[in-house]
Amino acid sequence: MIIETLSTFPSMYDSVMGTSMMRIAQEKGILQFHAHDLRDWTHDRHRTTDDDPYGGGDGLVMKCEPIFEAYEDILPRNPATSGHLPVLRPHTIFLSPAGQPFDDALATELAQEERLLFVCGHYEGIDERAYALADRTISLGDYVLTSGELASMVIIDAVVRKLPGVLGAETGALGESFADGLLEYPQYTRPAVFRGVEVPPVLLSGDHARVARWRRGMSLERTARLRPDLLDGVDLSPADREFLKSLSTEPGV
Repeated sequence: MIIETLSTFPSMYDSVMGTSMMRIAQEKGILQFHAHDLRDWTHDRHRTTDDDPYGGGDGLVMKCEPIFEAYEDILPRNPATSGHLPVLRPHTIFLSPAGQPFDDALATELAQEERLLFVCGHYEGIDERAYALADRTISLGDYVLTSGELASMVIIDAVVRKLPGVLGAETGALGESFADGLLEYPQYTRPAVFRGVEVPPVLLSGDHARVARWRRGMSLERTARLRPDLLDGVDLSPADREFLKSLSTEPGV
């Protein structure tokens, strides 16, 4: 997969993309990443990417001209193409509080794309005309961040970890929270007893079927307790429904 970003602060990506899974994905050749500096497409000595908003108001608005010029220049730079191969057009994403809420299903969908380009806003926002380039607009949630770079890092991480080989196994991400609509079950490691608190005995039993049933039950219990809203979107088996029913009849529940 090719992932590119277009922003006024490309150095913000250095740490995140140079460590842990993001670094490993690049070393394995699974991911190609490049952070473009929007200021490279400005034409004044101050390399200006923003201006005062029409109609007045506080703050500055990012200009549309450098964004369009950058997009048109980045498009044929695709590092995966050469010679007479067709240009792989990027699936272009803008980050905005007005966008589609980001979730695990959307991360899975984006992981199927071959090339992603994130256009990251700053200041009070982006000139509305630039959104003509967007294939989709995404929001992390009902809050405002300092910049789109921060939001894009979260999305990139969630997408890249779904690429085959990144986590070291084809099924590496399958048991994580939200992968099947449920929160993940509790995890434990050594020691078996810490300050009087024991690891659940079933996890030490070596019985894989029992462990699988326990994990499914704990995912259901944790989801019902912490995020019951998620259950409406889960394909529950008769056994799952019976288990949830038993939870509701327990004393104190």
